[in-house]
Amino acid sequence: MNKWVLLEHKVYSVNSLDIHYDFLVENGTDCLTWKFFKLPLLNQASIEIFKQPNHRLVWLSRAEYELSGNRGFIKRLDHGIFKKVTNKQDSEYLRLILDGELLYGLFEISGNFCRLSKNN
Repeated sequence: MNKWVLLEHKVYSVNSLDIHYDFLVENGTDCLTWKFFKLPLLNQASIEIFKQPNHRLVWLSRAEYELSGNRGFIKRLDHGIFKKVTNKQDSEYLRLILDGELLYGLFEISGNFCRLSKNN
């Protein structure tokens, strides 16, 4: 149904707390998934994004979750429905219109970079 979600992932370690963000896009039986270390801001420079293994659909509906094996804590920051700008949807090149509160507008992934811009 074209759902997406932005998750904050806090990873615990002995001496620190590392935080990154996971961006998941519904893709039929699972979710295309990327990780980034800072949030893309509307009409700002592109940021690095890193492809991750596809995640299960259940992550689209979880608001908060403690991961097993002391792998951290997940909290949903934003979510919504996306509209494809092109018929092509893969992990290397993706163009979506997002309708969230933090992520809204045209979200483009090209290789290892993403950008959020105003949807004209």
